[in-house]
Amino acid sequence: MITALTPNPSVDRAVTVRDLDRGQVLRATSARVDPGGKGVNVGRAIAAMGGDPVVVVPSGGPEGALFEALLAQTDVTASVVQVSGSVRMNISVLEPDGTTTKLNEPGPDLEDTDVASLMTATLAGATPGAWVAGCGSLPPGAPIDLYARLVRDAVSRGALVAIDSSGAPMRAAVAARPTLIKPNREELAELTDRTLDTLGAVIDTAQELVRLGIAYVAVSLGRDGAVLVTESAVAHARAVVTDPVSTVGAGDCMLAGLLSGLDQGLDAADALEQGVRWGAAAVRLPGTEVPTPGDLDGIHVEFTRTPDRHTPLDD
Repeated sequence: MITALTPNPSVDRAVTVRDLDRGQVLRATSARVDPGGKGVNVGRAIAAMGGDPVVVVPSGGPEGALFEALLAQTDVTASVVQVSGSVRMNISVLEPDGTTTKLNEPGPDLEDTDVASLMTATLAGATPGAWVAGCGSLPPGAPIDLYARLVRDAVSRGALVAIDSSGAPMRAAVAARPTLIKPNREELAELTDRTLDTLGAVIDTAQELVRLGIAYVAVSLGRDGAVLVTESAVAHARAVVTDPVSTVGAGDCMLAGLLSGLDQGLDAADALEQGVRWGAAAVRLPGTEVPTPGDLDGIHVEFTRTPDRHTPLDD
């Protein structure tokens, strides 16, 4: 079972233009609207692949009504906490070569009672051996240690905890020792105050975090794929996408594939390979559309347990 908490969900509007020309009136060639937020995307991807996840979200305001209507059109089971503020609306501007420009709103102010309700709903899924994921940024009013609290409370119940965030909330969560973290390269560099310009630098830094007590450190690397480090293994997987459409949500789909694989009993390396395949499939889809099994056809994943540590990483 996988439960994903998204404290700051969104209505994601993706607009495609022929070229992003600042200061000009642009005519969109297409547009779509999806329910968004990292944990929501994780849940949508798992559900689209036949899983049965639960997403926990706050919702309120006119955008919240739209968000709930969009979420109801998916196969995801949702636990919704009503709040007084309005769900944010995020806008992604997509160009034909896959370049994505994002405009993200801050989100609603959460009261202490809202935070408590979200934690209660999330911990309902924190049964022994189940995965609980805390995903994304925190909205105004949420305590910086929200994910750290989630780690401590869920682990005390025997659950496995994954965290995908950044900045101070991620730093606090890492100090609480979650089971798995999934930063991207920039977030890992920020977390550890390192320069990570080679695959080896990423691996070495991930291994240090594993030695601190985090069982799985998965690092998404954009075009360079992803690395997964555990106490006993290192794996690197990469898929070449020649027809990118949108990178929005690709990292969330990668995490979804990884968690789904681990939840189903795959070993870490095979779960990473699945995650990279799901993420690559998402890059070929518009907006934050998530892949279905048919979208995985034709995606080849290059995989190794002995990566070349000298490999430079794409800027």
